[in-house]
Amino acid sequence: MTIPITVVDAFTDRPFAGNPAAVCLLERPRLDAWLQDVAREMNLPETAFLLPEEDGYRLRWFSPAMEIDLCGHATLASAHVLWERNLLDPVRQARFFTRSGLLTAEQKEAWIELDFPAEPARPVEPSFSLEEILGVPAFLAGKNRMDYLVEVPDEETVTDLQPDFAALAR
Repeated sequence: MTIPITVVDAFTDRPFAGNPAAVCLLERPRLDAWLQDVAREMNLPETAFLLPEEDGYRLRWFSPAMEIDLCGHATLASAHVLWERNLLDPVRQARFFTRSGLLTAEQKEAWIELDFPAEPARPVEPSFSLEEILGVPAFLAGKNRMDYLVEVPDEETVTDLQPDFAALAR
């Protein structure tokens, strides 16, 4: 049995640029261990797995190390593959059922517009360790269930940011 996997470079119109994601089209559910093995084998930032459901697709994302709660570029890649392979009418909204809720995508001329649920951040006190990891002072900080949001002094600070990625991963 052949299971199609497509590699898509998101956020670009050039091959080997942008942010790569693999998109795997499933005909039936697969064990989590199998999904993780495929993602590890693809060795891309994320591998998206699509399973048709009534009125949409079940969508799950896996990095080479674990399942991910939400991934924008792999969602964009998934919508692209559905429309490119004529699995979804170009005027129809793509609907994805995920661990983060319902996500949708629509074609807007040459673009794909994504709609994700809002994840408001609640204010938290910027900790010394967060500032040390980022390497910059934080004016304000917030946290939602997945991420921190940190306000820094200016755009140049963001551009020059060189965080300690190993510490962030921990």
